[in-house]
Amino acid sequence: MANIQSLDPSASPLDYYGWELRRQREAGNLKQAQLGDIIFCTGSLIGQIETTRKLPTRDFSERVDAALGTDGVFSRLVGLVLRSQLPTWFQPYADMEARAAYISTYQAQLVYGLLQTEEYARALLGVDHPNKVDEMVAARLERQRILRGENPPALWVVLSEAALLQEVGGRDVMRAQLAHLLGFRDDPWVQIQVLPFSVGQHTGMMGSFNLLRFEDDPDLFYLESYDQGHMTANSQVIKERSVGYARLQATALSPEDSATLIARVMEERYGDQA
Repeated sequence: MANIQSLDPSASPLDYYGWELRRQREAGNLKQAQLGDIIFCTGSLIGQIETTRKLPTRDFSERVDAALGTDGVFSRLVGLVLRSQLPTWFQPYADMEARAAYISTYQAQLVYGLLQTEEYARALLGVDHPNKVDEMVAARLERQRILRGENPPALWVVLSEAALLQEVGGRDVMRAQLAHLLGFRDDPWVQIQVLPFSVGQHTGMMGSFNLLRFEDDPDLFYLESYDQGHMTANSQVIKERSVGYARLQATALSPEDSATLIARVMEERYGDQA
């Protein structure tokens, strides 16, 4: 077992969280089991988080803040902890995504990360990262909090029909994922269009990409491969990709017709086929 006193709180957000949790707990004259009783978890879990062997959740952090009277310290810190679980090469994009006022994305094969259910994300991330799936899923769900904030970005998603048909996690997971997409029909800040196979060749055939717009900063274009991401503010690239995205929007089904197609695929492909 790691010795929490030997942890360097400056080593990582997770180390700092564990170090600070023990410091605040001991300042309150509480043993691990006592704090666990207060926040309805085991003392063992407290110890695992204090020694960085377990990742804290947002719910856990909010309960710790309430129990120790720490004025939201852990609720704020957990965001940094979860963000640090993202791949290093992806973190710069995640930081910009969280600040964007407008996000446009074309997804050639998968549902966009901000719209994935926990089960869909778990099945997807578990393929290459079976030993870190809990941490990576928690980080992905943390990214999605920007859609539920006081000032969410406007999100426009063009999904290839392939994203509806590529079965991730099994039929039940896909049915729930498509139902989740339909749940955004009345969201004023989220628009989802499906690009059907019937359109033939199109400007997005080279792969998925994102465009980010900000209140005061230059627009950004983002493209990722298997193990790295490329982000640029080059004006010519932005111009070309913005026009390309507008063509995708014009070619795709309307949001209303897209919802109809999603519902049909959900029932015909992933529904009860007894």
